[in-house]
Amino acid sequence: MIILLVVSLPKIAIASKLCFIEAGTHFNIDPLLLRAIAIVESNLDSSAIGINKDSEGKILSHDYGIMQVNQKHIPGLISKGIIKNKQELLDDPCLNIKIGSSILYDHFNKCGMNWQCLGTYNAGFSKKNDQKRLVYARKIYNIYTQLNRLSYSRNTMPKTETEFRVDALS
Repeated sequence: MIILLVVSLPKIAIASKLCFIEAGTHFNIDPLLLRAIAIVESNLDSSAIGINKDSEGKILSHDYGIMQVNQKHIPGLISKGIIKNKQELLDDPCLNIKIGSSILYDHFNKCGMNWQCLGTYNAGFSKKNDQKRLVYARKIYNIYTQLNRLSYSRNTMPKTETEFRVDALS
């Protein structure tokens, strides 16, 4: 059984990499940027469940899967026939990546393809969250630049054209 687990790990890694490429190509978002978001959001853990709390510790919402899709999106995803229930966000990492990419794409269409807008993926659009968006964007930026360096040195993931410049936050 341990041998089966070791043999199946590379398949999971390959599938995950292909999912980022597919979603990135579909939404015209750099797959490495999507991967950076997944690293910050869930550390690439497809079974991650995040709990969002207010300053007093009251639970506000839950996030699901590799891209930490917020529960507020679940009713719309169900009504569109994209998922049947929230468990699918945990069971199908490729689907979760596509949904997260679609959410980010919608955000970019609303506020532009820039780092401040990228921060809305995590902190929303409220004016009071400007600092949270910037902190989040810097985390993504740091991971994204590291992934770019690794990608160029190993030539492992193709780049898609994007308006993001890695020097935009420096």
